[in-house]
Amino acid sequence: MSGNMDWSRLTPDDSRASKPVDLRTNQPHSARVYDYMLGGKDNFAADRKVAEEVMAGSPYLRVSVRANRNFMVRAARHLVSELGITQFLDIGTGLPTSPNLHEVVQAVNPEARIVYIDNDPIVLQHARALLVGTPVGKTAYIDADIHDPEGILNSPEVRQTLDLDKPVALCLIAILHFIPDEQEAHDIVRRLMEPLPPGSAMAMSTIAIDAAPERVTSAVAAFNARGIASKTRTRAEVDLFFDGLDMVPPGATPVHHWHPDDEAKSLKDNEVSMYGGIGIKR
Repeated sequence: MSGNMDWSRLTPDDSRASKPVDLRTNQPHSARVYDYMLGGKDNFAADRKVAEEVMAGSPYLRVSVRANRNFMVRAARHLVSELGITQFLDIGTGLPTSPNLHEVVQAVNPEARIVYIDNDPIVLQHARALLVGTPVGKTAYIDADIHDPEGILNSPEVRQTLDLDKPVALCLIAILHFIPDEQEAHDIVRRLMEPLPPGSAMAMSTIAIDAAPERVTSAVAAFNARGIASKTRTRAEVDLFFDGLDMVPPGATPVHHWHPDDEAKSLKDNEVSMYGGIGIKR
C-alpha cells in the first residue's frame, strides 16, 4: 500500500489523512486481522496473534475471508458489466487489498465513480491507496460512520462524486456482522437504500451460521472474547436484509455459490461461512 499521497486528488477535508493517528498497534483490530487473513502486510503482532489463535480452532476462516473477497470482485464486475451501474458507495471499506472495488469496476468502465467510506483511522491512513482511479472516472474517500446514513449520503464528497438521481450500488461487504443489534442493522440498511433511486442495488455479505454452526459459533465467540465484536446470522436472517428488493439469481447464498469462477467452484461448503447477494431496488 505504498506510494506518495496524490494531493491533487484530495478535497480540503481529505487533508486530515496526513495527520498523525494513533494506530494502537498493541491492540488487535478487525481490519488488520482481516488483512492478515487475506495475506496482506498491513498488520501487527497483536493482529497476527489473534488471527492465528482463532484460526487454530477454525482453520477454514482464511478460506472464508478470501472467498468473501472474491465474491466482492465478482459482484462488482456484475454490477457494472451486467447491470450497467457506474456509481458505487462502499461502506466499511477496510484496508486496501488489490483488487480494490474501483480497480474492478473501472477496468470494465473507466468512467465509473466510487466513494469509499470508513471511520477507522487505520483505513484513513491508507486512503492514499484508494484515491488513485482512472483519469476519466473518480474515486473519493470519506471518514464517516455507517451508523449515520444521512451524514454519509449528504456529505459533500458523496454529493460531488455521485449523482444520487441515478442508480447507485450500495456495497455492504462484510460489515453488517459488526452491528449486533438486528433492528439497528435493518434500520441502517433502510436509511441508506430509501433515498436511492429505482435501479439502485445493494451488494451485501455477512457471516452466516448455517454452513458449520459449531465452528462458526466458536470462531465468532473467539473474536468477541478478544474484543472484536461480531455476530452470526442464519440464512433466513440474511434474506431479510433484501426484503423488498428484486434479487439477482441465485439470491442470497454462500458467497462461493454466487456466480462462481473457477476459484470459487473449488471450495467446500463447510469452509465458507459468508453469505451474500445482490438486490435491485424497484
